[in-house]
Amino acid sequence: YVEYTSHLAVAMGGRVAEELVFGKENITSGAQGDIQQATAMARAMVTRLGYSDELGTVMYGDQQEEVFLGMSMGRQQSMSEATAQKVDAEVRRLINGGYEDARKILTDKRDQLEALANALLEFETLTGEEIKGLLAGKPIVRNDDDQSTTPKGTAVPTAGKGGRPK
Repeated sequence: YVEYTSHLAVAMGGRVAEELVFGKENITSGAQGDIQQATAMARAMVTRLGYSDELGTVMYGDQQEEVFLGMSMGRQQSMSEATAQKVDAEVRRLINGGYEDARKILTDKRDQLEALANALLEFETLTGEEIKGLLAGKPIVRNDDDQSTTPKGTAVPTAGKGGRPK
């Protein structure tokens, strides 16, 4: 269960980061894929994996249909309207939990969010080791230009291709 809820928090992280950095009124459409992925995962948790105390360990729908409000395109209804409403409420609960987890983490680690964003603005790509070092407060050392540097200024990520921060 923790693995799946952690994935929900990660999926919601991009949307939350945009909200924290740019403000709620300036969120881009780039988070759409993250929200879609999180919703599909939460729906599977509820309808296929039994991660809902409200609905229990019953599988709703089948592997070939996408359940949305109890119905799928071109197929018969696979659950009652009351059950569909419970599924939607449970999916919403899980998504909201992932959102709140991401918000807490990114708020608590705002300095690290800013450091990573600034490093990505400066270097465009970072290795896993560079990220670990940066989060530990170490400067990024690049052998190709043989200089030690840390992200400069207080710039925040700007929208790149697809409206997502680069």
